Amino acid sequence: MIAAHADWSTDPRKRWVSIARRRGGRWRAEAPRPVGDPAALVAGLLAEGVPLALGLDLPLGLPRGFAAQRPERDFRHFLRGLSATPDFFVVSPTLETVSPARPFYPARGLKGMTRLSHARALGLPDAAGLCRLCDMATAERPAGAPVFWTLGANQSGKAAIAAWRDWLAPALAAGARLRFWPFEGGLAELLEPGHAVLAEVYPAEAMRQLGILLPGSKRDREARRAAGPSLLLAMARLAVRPSRALEQAVLDGFGADAAGEDRLDSMFGLLCLVGVLDGARPDFVPDDPWVRRWEGWVLGQTALPVAAAGGSAAPGPGEGGPPPAPRPQPAGGA
Repeated sequence: MIAAHADWSTDPRKRWVSIARRRGGRWRAEAPRPVGDPAALVAGLLAEGVPLALGLDLPLGLPRGFAAQRPERDFRHFLRGLSATPDFFVVSPTLETVSPARPFYPARGLKGMTRLSHARALGLPDAAGLCRLCDMATAERPAGAPVFWTLGANQSGKAAIAAWRDWLAPALAAGARLRFWPFEGGLAELLEPGHAVLAEVYPAEAMRQLGILLPGSKRDREARRAAGPSLLLAMARLAVRPSRALEQAVLDGFGADAAGEDRLDSMFGLLCLVGVLDGARPDFVPDDPWVRRWEGWVLGQTALPVAAAGGSAAPGPGEGGPPPAPRPQPAGGA
């Protein structure tokens, strides 16, 4: 089996992938390398003839309030159709051009702009409607960014545009053999030779799952270097043997350039993926039809949002939700 995790960015120079191969019950991991052409990356890994699990640090899913306005039956079909609607990806400079057909905003900072006004321009009742369940803060980590927001450091909209528009939508339209967790089932049941199984992985979540603390910003090489021994211990716990080049990169803080943080994140994501594949963490997905059909989930995350901890925040199928999808079984190993 092959596990890989790509840390995504609008800048191809900051897209890095870490890859591990499992043989004989143990994993061998290589040093991070540039993603390059993602379609070529996937094709090259599939050519090895074994199951491929690929984690991605970018949104795979839509907030339920927005999804309720769509005619497609689920996120995968929505994504496939985007290749025929290029205007969907044009980032609106003002609220006047924001609509469900053009949801990304803002192109630049403007005085007085708010996420509430963005939400209302999309027909959503409040700013929380911009977020998926997995975007919300949990007791273990802060909130992630809304899918369609494109401004500032805490945003994921630009990564979604770069991946959906330039790779995933055209690949699906062309018949690429891509499967999407959790929309099509559990991780273990989706894995087979000839198909790439894509899953959303959040490095900040993965770092906490691994029990690694950074003594400072991940942009600081010295903080990355200080976390190196803990990262190597996490690899040992997961039976992941690093190549010599990877071990050196870990102890060196993944380099002095601006992409060092991206190489580190790609390793966090890879180890998260390995943990779920080998059953060290459950293949958990909330029993919520909106999550399983439209919103998606973060691989390895078991904590529900603080706001939903006392019960489901989602309407049931009789309250405006889609019909339930078959519930995937937990992955006890793959």
